Amino acid sequence: MFDGLSEKLSGILDRLTRRGALTAADVDAAAREVRRALLEADVALDVVRGFIDKLKERAVGVEVIKSVTPGQMVVKIVHDQLIETLGSTADPIDLNAPAPVPIMMVGLQGSGKTTTSAKIAKRLSDTMKRKVLMASLDTRRPAAQEQLAVLGTQVGVDTLPIVAGQTPVQIARRALDAGRLGGYDVVILDTAGRTTLDEAMMLEVAEVKQAATPHEVLLVADALTGQDAVNLARSFDERVGLTGIVLTRVDGDGRGGAALSMRAVTGKPIKLIGVGEKLDALEDFHPSRIADRILGMGDIVSLVEKAAATIDAEKARRTAERMRKGQFDLNDLREQLEQMLKMGGLGGMMSMLPGIAKMKNQIAAANIDDKIVKHQIAIIQSMTPKERRTPDLLKASRKKRIAAGSGTKVEEINRLLKMHRQMADMMKQMGSRKRGPLAGLANALGFGGGMPSQADLEKLAGGLPGGLPPGGLPGFPGAPPGLPGVPPGLPELSGAKDATKGDAAPAGDAPAAKPPLPGLAGGVPRFSGLPGLGGRIQNFPGFGKKK
Repeated sequence: MFDGLSEKLSGILDRLTRRGALTAADVDAAAREVRRALLEADVALDVVRGFIDKLKERAVGVEVIKSVTPGQMVVKIVHDQLIETLGSTADPIDLNAPAPVPIMMVGLQGSGKTTTSAKIAKRLSDTMKRKVLMASLDTRRPAAQEQLAVLGTQVGVDTLPIVAGQTPVQIARRALDAGRLGGYDVVILDTAGRTTLDEAMMLEVAEVKQAATPHEVLLVADALTGQDAVNLARSFDERVGLTGIVLTRVDGDGRGGAALSMRAVTGKPIKLIGVGEKLDALEDFHPSRIADRILGMGDIVSLVEKAAATIDAEKARRTAERMRKGQFDLNDLREQLEQMLKMGGLGGMMSMLPGIAKMKNQIAAANIDDKIVKHQIAIIQSMTPKERRTPDLLKASRKKRIAAGSGTKVEEINRLLKMHRQMADMMKQMGSRKRGPLAGLANALGFGGGMPSQADLEKLAGGLPGGLPPGGLPGFPGAPPGLPGVPPGLPELSGAKDATKGDAAPAGDAPAAKPPLPGLAGGVPRFSGLPGLGGRIQNFPGFGKKK
């Protein structure tokens, strides 16, 4: 959703960072372009005016104009101003109330209230271990109550039995009674909507609120409606009183203006965002991380959190032990590819990496998508168990049979086998290394220690903008040529030879090294063959050299 705004702002700020010194006229010109970019993104006019006024007030000071890197200082000011506009801090759903905690969902028809209710119930049940009851108060839309019952079955959450002829207020009271008697922690009330705002809907929602006294009143708004979503939030807040907003369809091709305007116009925080149709496609709204994505700085913390949430720790330990012993076979490779799809696929993972936004055209030209991964999984599944365990058995006749069974070509099978061989070689090297950068990478990937802890995530978060990092902001001068926008601490990914070969030099003799990434004791080795990053797409995600 933020791609268009991100592209425009990144271009404006890149031009500033290429200059050695800035004048007040330079800052004014940049502010005009930022204003135009925000207006084109459908941000509310009052919000844009306030944003530009604060930007100029902070950016035209002497300490910016005469600083060593004035362009980066302006970028930091834009970054901080974006965070302030989006809401400064994350504001999750508040359950600090006597059980059962009532949560009332309001909004227009078609905005995704019923599906979002099920998503929230699944999230509370799975991650916070709360016992949740859902109740549909929509007596107008056909099969609305049955829809919530079906969704409840899919996510494993109880729903209130349907009793025909009851009013929404009666259903709400029955749901709260059932919640108290059944020992539920949370009761989610899914109210009825209309295609447009009308007095009858507002009166009905107000009556339900008076009867249920909900602890949270969440407005479900469609991000694709732009400024209409902001006006909707203002109307509901005036009549009902909101405690937060859930934006749906954030993964769509809207222009992002609703998200940037919502907090500033209504004063109510965006608590959650819907990023897909699946019932687990719901994320907390972190203003700092959204600002990082808009400015092309990536979102490494969310990527690590997603990995920690989707990876089976026990299975990862077993796989790491096999890799350490050099037993990485095609079954293990298939598990890794399936894990990549669970984390959002190639597109989802790469969108969170710093600098990737600037390489959008190169990535599109390389045709990098999840079909590549799915084809590779199909090839492996077309093999016999013995062939997966012993890839050396695969000669010409077997490859032809596998190609026919998977609907691919023999050349694709050869590329997959080459990728597997390179990965197996690298895993074996990492398992045998006790010192040096490969040992640090091995520890980071779980070879020496398992899943990242909460302390590790907090340490990682501390090193990202929110806060300007010691080496300057990502995406600016100092980035290696192989991947524009990578922080100076990262190595080149352009296929250059590893400058850190051999054992680490003794302490005291070693030259000053670049600051390592969190969790990587000695930096990262340079890899070749990453798609779109100076390597060849055929080798993705191959590492090292052919044996």
